[in-house]
Amino acid sequence: MTAVADPVESGPALDASAEDYLTWLSVERGRATNTISAYRRDLVGYEEFLRSSGLEVADATRQAVERHMAAMARAGIGAGSRARALTAIRGLYRFRSEEGLGDSDPTLDLPVPRVGQRLPKAISEEEVLKLLDSAGGTGPRDLRDRAMLELLYGTGMRVGELVGLSLGDIGSDSGLIRVLGKGHKERLVPLGRFAAQSLEHWLDQGGRPELVPRRWARKGDSEALFINARGGRLTRQGAWEVIALRARSVGLGDKVHPHVLRHSCATHMLARGADVRVVQELLGHASVSTTQVYTKVTVEHLRGAYEAAHPRSGGRAKRRRAEK
Repeated sequence: MTAVADPVESGPALDASAEDYLTWLSVERGRATNTISAYRRDLVGYEEFLRSSGLEVADATRQAVERHMAAMARAGIGAGSRARALTAIRGLYRFRSEEGLGDSDPTLDLPVPRVGQRLPKAISEEEVLKLLDSAGGTGPRDLRDRAMLELLYGTGMRVGELVGLSLGDIGSDSGLIRVLGKGHKERLVPLGRFAAQSLEHWLDQGGRPELVPRRWARKGDSEALFINARGGRLTRQGAWEVIALRARSVGLGDKVHPHVLRHSCATHMLARGADVRVVQELLGHASVSTTQVYTKVTVEHLRGAYEAAHPRSGGRAKRRRAEK
């Protein structure tokens, strides 16, 4: 696996204790790169608000934190993002206390914004096939895009995990691929027949070798499983642009988001009778409760189909008869 640049080293400068806090989260607690980046943004916004009120991190009050959270809500920032911001701020003050940098905690007993449970949105099996077939050509980019889409749907891995794959992560004969997930936890994921075939075509002549540059621009690019047209490791943003472009080409632009194939993989497996523990292992969820959200998706789909079709459901079928 190729290491990802530490986000603690980039972005606007923070209070010294906040910088130390982010470093501690990254190095000592092993928090994911995206988590650290999100916490940095949250703390930057918090410190900017404090400065506008003539305050510093060390002398912030409960009222100041409450005003900051209220300002975020007025700005239209969702409850989930506000809850994460409060978690970052609260963690900062606990870190300061443990490091002997002050005992005051202005976040003490502050309520966390309520986050309603949003069911993950999957697309249908037919729509997945349309998306996969959008990369049906034989050019190197078509072969790359097809392999990417097949892997995302076939394994349920995250886009960030996909672009982090290196050639050495593919098992030679085992039919497994090694994935580095959240918290730097590795897991082995089985490759289905279609994913394995598309990956083989991408790695064969006419695929990845066609995009290999004469000289690699950055260390580690030569080991990247997926590369861009310039021969560099494909980034998260680059991968998302590929997916979005393919989705728009088949009229699915408004339905596709970075995790849609991951959600679809889990939803379709559970709908076909897969054990929730198996899906948990496949997706790399730390808790089975996270995976169980997808069972609610399949139940909602079942309920919708029943209400639409059964004459005694009292749902849409009944309403249609009343309209005649």
